[in-house]
Amino acid sequence: MITARPFRALVARFTRTRFFRRFGPRMMPALERFASWITRGRGGPISGAIVPSLVLHTTGAKSGEPRETDLMCCPIDDGVILVTGSNFARPEHPAWTWNLLAHPDAEIEYLGERIPVRAELVGDDEREEVWRTLEDQWPGYRGYERSSGRVLRVFRLIPR
Repeated sequence: MITARPFRALVARFTRTRFFRRFGPRMMPALERFASWITRGRGGPISGAIVPSLVLHTTGAKSGEPRETDLMCCPIDDGVILVTGSNFARPEHPAWTWNLLAHPDAEIEYLGERIPVRAELVGDDEREEVWRTLEDQWPGYRGYERSSGRVLRVFRLIPR
């Protein structure tokens, strides 16, 4: 995994551009599917080459059907991982956040393991501290919140 902070800062800057906000929502999932097809599912999310990533397995909030989503993540202490519903700075919350609100028990694929987790929405009293942690990993990430015009949902995924 590439962890050089200057490289992340450069990529982070690109992901906040108007171009990326416009084309990223269609481009990134397609690239992730292509990479998964090429590696026969063994390669993990391509975004993982830049920032820690996982595959989140949830239950659909309305459908009850299994869903999976590739996400950037921020590992913290004791196996706990933070994920943020940035949705490419679009004005609506991503579907996976609704799924976790409705069904907080989920699973993740992280570092080659499938791990059962329980999702907890980060409360207002913790948001600033959590955002400092997130921006240490992904500089300028909170810009997505300003660009989207909404309060981004941040979840703590706790191993069960």
